[in-house]
Amino acid sequence: MQKGNLTAGFNDAPPQWAREAIWYQIFVERFRRGNKKNDPTQATCDKALIDPIPGDWSVTPWSHNWYAQEDWAKNTGLDFYRTVQMRRYGGDLDGVIEKIPYLVDLGITAVYFNPLNDAPSLHKYDVRHYHHIDITFGDDPDGDSRMMQTEQPDDPTTWLWTSADLKFLQVVRLLHSHNIKVIVDFSWNHTGITFWAFKDLNIKLSASNYKEWYNIQFVKDQYGNKEQLLYSGWEGISTLPELKKMSATKKVPGKPYEGNLSEPVKKHIFDVCMKWMDPHGDGTCRDGIDGMRLDVAEHIPLGFWRELRKFVKNINSEFYMVGENWWEQWPHKLMDTTPWVNTGIFDAVMHYQWFKLARGFFLKGDDAVSLEAFKFGIDGLFKKFPLSSQQAMMNVAASHDTPRIWTSFQNRNVYKYKCKPSEDAKYNTKPPSKSVEQLVKLFLLHQFTFIGAPHIWNGDEMGMVGADDPDNRKPLWWDDIVFEPETAYQGSAESYTFIPEVKNSYIDFYKRLIGLRKENPVLSQGDYSFFDGETSLLIYSRKTDIATIFVIINTQNSSQQLPQSVVDGTIIFCTEGRDQPLNGTMPPMSGIVIQQ
Repeated sequence: MQKGNLTAGFNDAPPQWAREAIWYQIFVERFRRGNKKNDPTQATCDKALIDPIPGDWSVTPWSHNWYAQEDWAKNTGLDFYRTVQMRRYGGDLDGVIEKIPYLVDLGITAVYFNPLNDAPSLHKYDVRHYHHIDITFGDDPDGDSRMMQTEQPDDPTTWLWTSADLKFLQVVRLLHSHNIKVIVDFSWNHTGITFWAFKDLNIKLSASNYKEWYNIQFVKDQYGNKEQLLYSGWEGISTLPELKKMSATKKVPGKPYEGNLSEPVKKHIFDVCMKWMDPHGDGTCRDGIDGMRLDVAEHIPLGFWRELRKFVKNINSEFYMVGENWWEQWPHKLMDTTPWVNTGIFDAVMHYQWFKLARGFFLKGDDAVSLEAFKFGIDGLFKKFPLSSQQAMMNVAASHDTPRIWTSFQNRNVYKYKCKPSEDAKYNTKPPSKSVEQLVKLFLLHQFTFIGAPHIWNGDEMGMVGADDPDNRKPLWWDDIVFEPETAYQGSAESYTFIPEVKNSYIDFYKRLIGLRKENPVLSQGDYSFFDGETSLLIYSRKTDIATIFVIINTQNSSQQLPQSVVDGTIIFCTEGRDQPLNGTMPPMSGIVIQQ
């Protein structure tokens, strides 16, 4: 790691490691339960939701039928999609440690963790403490909680290292020992209502020292003698109070705006960054995180992002900042990410923009994209950025906020619209058909051979299925767990039963793709260009000064003629594992990679 006096600007290239990354995203609560003694309790989940946790609540068995309500859930009288948010399965950092050999064997080079900060919810975006790892992810939840109570949270000189904090540092060391980078998700836009500063504000009201932290008002009750707190929640969600924006220009959905966060908030955030970037304070950053995924980035003023970039890059010049810049107008218009990437703020974004176009082309569903429109659209997304920024894009096929890849391609709906059975009774949540398997494999070939760093949402490589949030957050189908049969959502138009189990053939296919990318640096370091000749095939080259590779994909159900100019060379990958000559034609629903 290097330290230097960087000035955030257009020419600041993303770190090389991020341009060569094979990403794996981990949602710890649903990844692996490694320690039964640290399971969530009613107390640790308190105030995670508007609905209270029922008195007979308990941790849900890992093998539980996903759409079946537990007895405690049935007793609430609430429907599945209300009670499922109360579920906890007990995933933790010991579970991550158990499966590091799995990640190494898969070929992963970078891990993106969903929020790990201490918080009552399953997703951890409702932070209690930014400067601590969630107490149920470590070894001693009660002890960690008591330790936190001895601190002054706005004074980092009083901060202690909890068992969960130390466990996370162990995870980072182990991943780094296998040359796997680590980034962590943070939301600097809002906290939870259990966040220490908000709790103080809620108790002391106008006498609190944290009045400048939030968008708030104090009003008197109807008798004029009792003060009440009014505050703004992100997207109107009362459990997520927004941090105050200073000197802000007009905020337009999906667009950047100027302004900043308050000075005490910024100081706390920078102190938190320092803790996790350089935990030993020795200036090497060797045991710290390597980057951050930045939640709901468009809701935060650009002035803050500029200052944060300067701060973290001065600590570690190889630090990676990737923004969540998604919707301008749901469900049809995604953001133009240029103001965040081409102005020296983020190194890259989670590239949902690429996936929306790619899904439209490969699936040919309700938002189908023709071959020419796909090529034109992709050039419009990538070519506006320097080559290094194109290479650093996190090419996301699925995430904690979208349907799983196998389910996404099983349905022909508009991207991210009516994509779970409570919104569309016909939405298909079964394992994929053979034709969908073929189609997803073609798409994955594109993902792993195109410009930008390929990303895997944990469990997709196993063949896990799942609709949109929360159905995409099922506990992972590890092969040492015998799962109950999964049955359909009660409101689905179709009934079914299947046994959740790992599809080893899918894992093997992912390994082949990862091996292909690692063995051919041109796939991470090269530029790209689409074939311009007359053809119905998707053909593009990846090229550096010393290597050229052609990728050819036939998404049609009939054989297609191959242009002679691209077939000279050696076939180094085929979706079906074929090694025989092509004889001038491309078989239906197939893809190949040719090295020239």
